[in-house]
Amino acid sequence: MTNEIAGNHLIPVYAAYGAASIVLTCFLARTLFRNGAVFLEDVFADNPRMANSVNHLLVVGFYLLNLGYALITLKAGGGVLTATDAIETLARKLGALLLALGAVHMGNLYVFHRIRRRGQLRMAPPPVKPQLQHGAAQPAAARA
Repeated sequence: MTNEIAGNHLIPVYAAYGAASIVLTCFLARTLFRNGAVFLEDVFADNPRMANSVNHLLVVGFYLLNLGYALITLKAGGGVLTATDAIETLARKLGALLLALGAVHMGNLYVFHRIRRRGQLRMAPPPVKPQLQHGAAQPAAARA
């Protein structure tokens, strides 16, 4: 009878967790895609097709990582005997998923930052040759 009670509470937990995982992942992926495009267009100003391609690849990787993590962590460890246990299990799972989504999101932002910085360095003008040297003898006119 315990398995029957636990099964009755786990089905709604699994359904809610699955739905929340998909909605959160899709929302964040669309946000990353839309706002990441601005960074990538700046980096790949000379090749807009490359910016679009990199953006799509990053979003696909985001989907794969997050939905894969959500599916791996679907199984509830331990007994879920009451509705309270079910709610606590759902909260733990969603909390872990949100932390994972946040970590991957921050990782994506870091990747965007590094790509943008590399592009800015590539487009920067060459360094200027020093005009003065420290400790070098200065002409008499400059000392006066």
